[in-house]
Amino acid sequence: METLKTPGSLTLVAVPIGNMGDITKRAYETLKSADCIACEDTRITGKLLVKLSIINRPDLISYRDENECYLAEKLAERIDAGEEIALVSDAGTPAVSDPGFRLVRECRRRSLTVTSTPGPCAAITALSISGLPSDGFLFTGFLPPKRAARLRFLQSYQDFDYTIIAYESCHRIKKFINDLVDSLGPDRCICVARELTKKHETVYSGPANEVRQLMAQASQKGEFVICIAKDGFVL
Repeated sequence: METLKTPGSLTLVAVPIGNMGDITKRAYETLKSADCIACEDTRITGKLLVKLSIINRPDLISYRDENECYLAEKLAERIDAGEEIALVSDAGTPAVSDPGFRLVRECRRRSLTVTSTPGPCAAITALSISGLPSDGFLFTGFLPPKRAARLRFLQSYQDFDYTIIAYESCHRIKKFINDLVDSLGPDRCICVARELTKKHETVYSGPANEVRQLMAQASQKGEFVICIAKDGFVL
């Protein structure tokens, strides 16, 4: 009698955003035992596995925005055939402003098992230490790179009743803050967090113009998370 294969599963694995001490035991065990790890950059994930002393590392496959549509179906087929696949981003929680949504959707369409090993997420980390209201929030990821589109977004949400969380790179953070002050005003309370959990972590909370002045005197290297409080909130 032919033995029927049992479908495998997809596990979204949150990895450290800076501090290696933030890796969880479940994340480690999942990465160690996976048949395949789908990752943004195989070099970055390869270095992570070395740091974790995972010597007999699983198969690594580059899963990026550019090939996600194609690979989502291929990886789902492998899971359906019985493989255990882990999905990671370069840092933090996959599928949150990083590739992953399409693979999860494809697995859900096929009624395959999807689970996660929860852990680091820059947006939640920044919100929790910002001092801004956390009873509700809107996560927007990276705003449009062009100034006109960025200004339209900020202006359209100027009366939003909850905290807004966005990501920005070192290349555009100065323009982002300038646009924020121009569109929402110098007194809008914000928090800008840089290099979270790393040695040079910096967090500035207060009126937007004051935060801008503090940032002008500090390093603007690294990745940034910006939290924007609702209008009228005073820290």
